[in-house]
Amino acid sequence: MKYENLEFEKALKQDWIITNGLGGYSSSSILGINTRKYHGLLVAPLNPPGNRNLILSKVDESFESGGQEYPIYSNIGKDYISKGYQYLKAFEKEYIPIFTYEVDGAIIKKYICMEHGKNTVCVLYNIKNNEKRTKFKIAPIVNFRDFHTTTPNAEFNLKQEIKDTKVKIIINNQGQTPIYMKTSEGKYIEHFNDTFRNMYYLEEEKRGQGAEENLAVPGVFEIKLRANEEKFITFICSLEENIDELDGKNIINKEIVRITSNLYDSYLLDTKKEYSDKYKTLMRDYIIASDNFVVYRPAFALYTIIAGYPWFLDWGRDALISFEGIVLIPRRFQIAKEVLLTFIRDIKYGLVPNGYSGYDGRPLYNSADASLLLFEQIRKYLEYTHDYEFLKNQAYDMLKKVIEAYINGIDLDGNNIHLDNEDGLLSSGTPQIQNTWMDAKIGNIVVTPRNGKAIEINALWYNALKIMESFANLYKEKELSKKYAELAKKCKESFIKKFYNKKRKCFDDLVGDNSIRPNQLFAIGLHYPVVEPNSVEAKTAFETVTKKLLTPYGLKTLAKGEKCYREIYEGDQIKRDMSYHQGITWPWLLGIYSDSFLNIISAEKNKTKKKELEEQYSKFAQNVEDTFYNEMYNRSTVGSISELYDSAKPYEAKGAFAQAWSVAEVFRIIEKRNKWES
Repeated sequence: MKYENLEFEKALKQDWIITNGLGGYSSSSILGINTRKYHGLLVAPLNPPGNRNLILSKVDESFESGGQEYPIYSNIGKDYISKGYQYLKAFEKEYIPIFTYEVDGAIIKKYICMEHGKNTVCVLYNIKNNEKRTKFKIAPIVNFRDFHTTTPNAEFNLKQEIKDTKVKIIINNQGQTPIYMKTSEGKYIEHFNDTFRNMYYLEEEKRGQGAEENLAVPGVFEIKLRANEEKFITFICSLEENIDELDGKNIINKEIVRITSNLYDSYLLDTKKEYSDKYKTLMRDYIIASDNFVVYRPAFALYTIIAGYPWFLDWGRDALISFEGIVLIPRRFQIAKEVLLTFIRDIKYGLVPNGYSGYDGRPLYNSADASLLLFEQIRKYLEYTHDYEFLKNQAYDMLKKVIEAYINGIDLDGNNIHLDNEDGLLSSGTPQIQNTWMDAKIGNIVVTPRNGKAIEINALWYNALKIMESFANLYKEKELSKKYAELAKKCKESFIKKFYNKKRKCFDDLVGDNSIRPNQLFAIGLHYPVVEPNSVEAKTAFETVTKKLLTPYGLKTLAKGEKCYREIYEGDQIKRDMSYHQGITWPWLLGIYSDSFLNIISAEKNKTKKKELEEQYSKFAQNVEDTFYNEMYNRSTVGSISELYDSAKPYEAKGAFAQAWSVAEVFRIIEKRNKWES
């Protein structure tokens, strides 16, 4: 997608991101102005994918022509804006971001690319000079800080070793991790005590975070150009020493080939079929967007799925909900198996870790649903791959242990998961421990109390039992199959009695809490729905959800009119957390909404009604495609989808600006609709 005639205010809100497959990334606004403390050209994980540090904030370039210096960079301070963006003629991003500047008759193209599997970023410049002898200057702006923090009022102790244009920099005595920089030609001029003071991050101000910091300018690279000369210049910044062996064009070409291979191997574009340009663009960018979340954990020697950028790591719940859209639909089956093994390897007392510490990689257990989601994703993996050796040798025994743990009760880290033998329903959490996906907490204050019998936990429990019943039958374990079937039957018999609310024509969110929330869709939309999709209860609940929760960008987390409803996500951490699951729209919920819709269609016996429902679904899926096509190219993050959205017009994108389950579920709808209508 190419952007020309950029509007400053709009472009300032549009992010771009590329990644390195380790959890590291390069990101900024499409103006090249860093508006977040998380923006940077090299944000590197020191313990991949965790312990991410801002290394290279940006590079500020200037062009010297006819005795005048033209800064083509832009930065924001609280009381100034440097206006190099006036020379920016276009921004485009297909595989990588490309900036095009026009300065005094010269054309400067700037390509940014990360080396896959390395903490290395390359900036390649293609300069078509004017009719004068000119000079091009590159000033790297560096730091060495945890990417969640800022360094206001900092002074920097830099030690530099310079050999031609290769520079080794040690910042503040971080000798164990030097920074290496190099240009393909020119000369390097070392600076001393040069501090970029008070860089201002507009988006952090909005979030109530520290919004100013100092950074270091170690020096400037200078490259001379002859009149009318065309030249390619490579600048590389890395935590790898061997940057003198790298070439910018090769890095970019390798990355384009890698992504193109992913698209080719996905078979998403059948060479025998004709597709619209819009659909082909969407599929290409879906592969690119989904690939950003696939990262390698060297400590495990396994792949995993990052929940979102810029600040999330791999979360069990998010990875498993994203699983089909991120790795199965693109046919990345070996990676898919490794993702499952990542979360199987650290199961403890029946719990799949809901995340890992960003600093020491320690597994964290605060989820009642991640373990239950694992059953559904293994079922889907088998549906795509027929890899029953994996089930037999690496998963089945562990799945049996998970079921037994849920039956016997789990109190690890206060999760308080136990089965009520009277009604066959699961209960989890405590007033202080919230272990469903609606888990916002401010100190000791729980924003969305959902301890007890939560509807989606029990829908997932039923689904897991039915899956295990089928697996036990596969391995001719008749007694075990019978046990799972009886547990499932008991859960199902209690479900409508305990959850269905005739007065509100939908399901209660929790036994004892009749709030209208989207979690009830899990009762209808899973492979084994605990509520029959052709039942009156399922149909009326789906109608209520559609009427009260569906927005163009996803589903609201709470219906308007309910206590504590919020529709705008804004302000400091406390204010944002108070609204996080209290009415704000989440795109990933479109996936379970779509599954519920399709289950209802599949169960409908009346041909006329079935056709009517199919037409409604087609319209819904088309609206999803149109909405997020516009979102990916015209609104917020270029080529990706945000974590959440306001529930009032104009439905501003909020939260993490590139979220795995948002991308996964939106494109799952688009891809499956294409197959469904074929």
